[in-house]
Amino acid sequence: MHKFHEIGIFIEKSIKHMNKGGKFVVDKIIETNMVKIVGEVISDKEYSHEMYGEKFYIFQLQVPRLSSSVDVLPITISERLLFNVDFSLGQCVIIEGQLRSYNRFIDTNNKLVLTIFAREIYVPEETELQEILRKPNEIYLDGYICKEPVYRITPFGREITDILLAVNRPYNKSDYIPCIAWGRNARFCENLLVGDHIMIWGRIQSREYQKKLSSGDIETKIAFEVSVSKLEFVENDNNRMEGYQMEG
Repeated sequence: MHKFHEIGIFIEKSIKHMNKGGKFVVDKIIETNMVKIVGEVISDKEYSHEMYGEKFYIFQLQVPRLSSSVDVLPITISERLLFNVDFSLGQCVIIEGQLRSYNRFIDTNNKLVLTIFAREIYVPEETELQEILRKPNEIYLDGYICKEPVYRITPFGREITDILLAVNRPYNKSDYIPCIAWGRNARFCENLLVGDHIMIWGRIQSREYQKKLSSGDIETKIAFEVSVSKLEFVENDNNRMEGYQMEG
């Protein structure tokens, strides 16, 4: 059993062991945002920024789905994690970290940008690679609804609810993660309120969409979001109005 599953199982078992703030404490560190992915390096690293003398780089990782499709995901990584790691194009690596968000001004507009912030990177042994390829893309989030959920039905008849989840991290910062719930989870999430506390398990996906520009041209863009496979509503720690009862 790999580390992500061990941590995930621990958190699931720890649901009854909250402190007064309603947070899960794992080795005195609040773990609310965990990612583990495996994929192929498909771009050279590019310099992103420097913080306190530490340089950070960005690159793209191609992560397989269980179907024949792939997700191309953005990675941000410290130079200190790349020491003695084979980082050549085509190399298969495992990355553990967090899904983070930040605001970027693009053409006078403020845009929410997502990236996977790597805390660990390594080249797996063949036996570990075959095991993790069964679940090549996993994420766990523990956060709060910060925007009214939007329920809709796609042209193909699939039920979807769009969620924006605020996930807290140290130093009074938060990441704002767009998520998509499907089917019965979509119907459940339709009734959630801003301030509700939920836990999510799923995968990070990339999705192409087309945007019509003011010039009339059509531009193809890529969105990143969490596709929800499982969720839990934390009844004893939410900010919904007293007396409100969830339907269903």
